[in-house]
Amino acid sequence: MEWILGITAGILLSTGLYSLLKRHLLQILIGILLMGHGANLMVFLSGGLNPGQPAFVAEGAKALSRNSSDPLPQALVLTAIVIGFGIVGFVLILFKQSWVIVGSLSTEAYRTSKGERRNT
Repeated sequence: MEWILGITAGILLSTGLYSLLKRHLLQILIGILLMGHGANLMVFLSGGLNPGQPAFVAEGAKALSRNSSDPLPQALVLTAIVIGFGIVGFVLILFKQSWVIVGSLSTEAYRTSKGERRNT
């Protein structure tokens, strides 16, 4: 099961990198999203997969059992998801301002733009 998720993470990372190299800002955003999800999946896989074994310390125990997953990568991925949503919101606002100033979401339009604001 872990190797299937590892291949999926590799596909997400490579597809994200391919999309990141495009010339349209929305495709760049999709690339950022795909690479973020691939990286999150890689970090999640570093904790190990043990179906049916929650990452909780049993009552009266002092440590996790050997069969349980490591909870630290799970917490890191949860934090990375929240940070990723914040970055996407920020990038969408930047794209909106780019649309207002340049009038296009293509990176080719920046070469001819003088930087004046459009009247919208």
